[in-house]
Amino acid sequence: MQPIIIALTGKGGVGKTSVSATIVKILTEKYPDKKILAIDADPAIGLATALGVMPKITLDDIRNKIIDSVENGNTKDAMELVSESRYKIYDAIVQKDGFAFLAIGRPESEGCYCRINSYLKNVIEMVSNQFDYVVIDGEAGIEQINRRVMQKVTHLLLISDSSRKGIEVIKTIHKVAGRMVDYDKVGAVFNRVEDISLLGNVDIGEIKQLGVIHSDENVLQYDAGGRSFIELPEDTAVVLEMKKVLHNFNIF
Repeated sequence: MQPIIIALTGKGGVGKTSVSATIVKILTEKYPDKKILAIDADPAIGLATALGVMPKITLDDIRNKIIDSVENGNTKDAMELVSESRYKIYDAIVQKDGFAFLAIGRPESEGCYCRINSYLKNVIEMVSNQFDYVVIDGEAGIEQINRRVMQKVTHLLLISDSSRKGIEVIKTIHKVAGRMVDYDKVGAVFNRVEDISLLGNVDIGEIKQLGVIHSDENVLQYDAGGRSFIELPEDTAVVLEMKKVLHNFNIF
């Protein structure tokens, strides 16, 4: 069985991380016997806090070690590290109750290391194949779509608030993803909506609107206090709405 890979992207500040963490919560509760992987693809590693995880190393730490070897002229050592990275990647995976966690870190830096980056991306795909469900909290904006970091996902979730800028960003991502991402399904979720009437005349083109999440005091308190979203009450707006979204998105 191929894994279901859910990637979330959109403008910064729209709550992608809280929605990503909520999806992990829902999946772990619904499928306690399934293998679930949460991937933090944002350099800020906000998903770690939202899930109560403390990663010691990221994939970028492994990658940077290889790049340092190249820049220091140790090509042989660098290629040995590339070969070993298939195994080192498992050192970066944190095991929690009900799910595993992996932080990618920043996937690109100055200079051209295409061969190394391509290899590490293949390693990520290899790891994903060891799980039933993979949730990827993407970096804000379109950069990771452009650079094919999220090239192969089954479900692409575009997250926006009710702002014009947020909506334009997901429309742009959708347009570019049509060329750059090999997804099965794509849809939009509006988050942190204070007044649903603000969405009355919203035009998101061909993107299917999957759900609307109202602002919720629980989310604000958990976010401010650095508490794990795994412990969110079941009556929290984001939990209730994302259960509907995942069902309507044919994820379960």
